[in-house]
Amino acid sequence: MTKHVAVLMGGWSAEREVSLMSGAAVTRALNDQKFDVTAIDVQRDMGSLLTRFYPKPDVVFNALHGRFGEDGCVQGLLDILNIPYTHSGLLASALAMDKVMAKRIFQMAGIQVADHVIATSGTLSKTHVMEPPYVIKPTNEGSSVGVHIVRSGDNTERFSETGWPFGTYVMVEKYIEGREFTAAVIGDRALAVTEIITDHGFYDYDAKYVDGGSTHVIPADINQGLYDEIMRLALLAHQSLGCRGVSRADFRYDGKEIYILEVNTQPGLTPTSLIPEQAAYVNISFNELITWMVDNAKCDA
Repeated sequence: MTKHVAVLMGGWSAEREVSLMSGAAVTRALNDQKFDVTAIDVQRDMGSLLTRFYPKPDVVFNALHGRFGEDGCVQGLLDILNIPYTHSGLLASALAMDKVMAKRIFQMAGIQVADHVIATSGTLSKTHVMEPPYVIKPTNEGSSVGVHIVRSGDNTERFSETGWPFGTYVMVEKYIEGREFTAAVIGDRALAVTEIITDHGFYDYDAKYVDGGSTHVIPADINQGLYDEIMRLALLAHQSLGCRGVSRADFRYDGKEIYILEVNTQPGLTPTSLIPEQAAYVNISFNELITWMVDNAKCDA
């Protein structure tokens, strides 16, 4: 029998447009593979969403990005409904999205993280809480939404409470000068290491999703020892959080140490996304990648 797959996309987070692009690409791939596909633009109406799950799909492909779709909320709903879904489960999704908790787990696993403090947006608007340069981040957003580098001489008033829409608390993290790398994990193996080159200072939202925003060098032009270590750390981070399916780990390298920035449990599947590039590098086509994710969908135990 043809497997019925419901693709969740859109949502109402800051990453809605990217999610719609990912969902559209996934829907095309599933149609190409002759699945029975229902594309669902998720709105903030759970009653309406529940009606879309009848008749009950065999699998949900979760192409949502950002809060509510990536942080364990929709995963919990699908667990209750007992519908297998792609990507990580409730706990791993919640831990990865919470930057403070994720860093604690990485440290316990022996993965180097950048020093940070948690401050209120009001405090940040008045003073530097760390010697610049530093990075400010929302504590629970993805795709570098809201991330800024603050350098010496920058005016901190731009980060006032009225200008910071991501909650009361802000993660202030030491900026690691150096090169940026990323590695995808599928199941129990890391795929490859890509170096990301951008003139934005780091792999921010525009660098990720705007054409020409960044250059991806795959495989990264580094020595084999460093390459293998980044692959090892990506898999270790994936396993430490309890991820499943596909994830992507981002790193900075200062010439001596490798620092993990985050694990993305719902990596983008857009035309400029890194996961499809790395899959293609190891001879996994986009359609094969999407089919593998459907075949490995599950609920939490």
